[in-house]
Amino acid sequence: MPDGTTIQRMFAEVAPGYDRANRALSLGIDVWWRRCAVRTVDVRPGERGLDVCSGTGDLAFALQRAGADVVGADFCAPMLARAAAKGHGAADRAAPGFLCADALALPFADGVFDFATVAFGIRNVSDPVAALREMARVVRPGGRVVVLEFTKPRVPLLGSAYRFYFRRVLPRLGAWISGAKNGAYHYLHESVMAFPEREAFADVMRSAGLSSPRYRLLTGGIAALYRGEVDAS
Repeated sequence: MPDGTTIQRMFAEVAPGYDRANRALSLGIDVWWRRCAVRTVDVRPGERGLDVCSGTGDLAFALQRAGADVVGADFCAPMLARAAAKGHGAADRAAPGFLCADALALPFADGVFDFATVAFGIRNVSDPVAALREMARVVRPGGRVVVLEFTKPRVPLLGSAYRFYFRRVLPRLGAWISGAKNGAYHYLHESVMAFPEREAFADVMRSAGLSSPRYRLLTGGIAALYRGEVDAS
């Protein structure tokens, strides 16, 4: 896995075309996945939420629209600049706050949020267990931690098509759409193939101290939603 500085530079370069590439490469399904994430969080009006590895803020905005007061955190300033630009001129309810912060050292006191989320970012962190522990630390006892991440489909025909697309098509198409010349979309394929999924990732959540981790597969197993609770005891 590339080091944190390399990943930071990689995302800074893809930032201008990031949203456009996401919509095109997923055929727009990523929008529905984030809606599913909001439902999994089960937002109650007025709750405080933290979206880690927030990127250009798509999930943070979706959570804010559901009634939460959201902070989006990411260690890549150019990505956050894109997120902040989306909120210019919007109503307060539609505009989360954004700050530059490392998922491994969140600048918040213990238990100040009702929930924390991360979408397609946990596999980019050098120590996912430590990042999940940080997320759990800043969430109150009884609060929720929700992760949206890619998985590898196990249905034979879909799995074969998925692997071909991720390995052969997506890197070239992603580079062309986003304008990136740094191998970011080759890295996407490699990181997804190497990352723990399903029960293995539920075990990662347990290792981070989260209670009752469970998951739900989306779109034939191309993505998964994971939820765990911060121990109330």
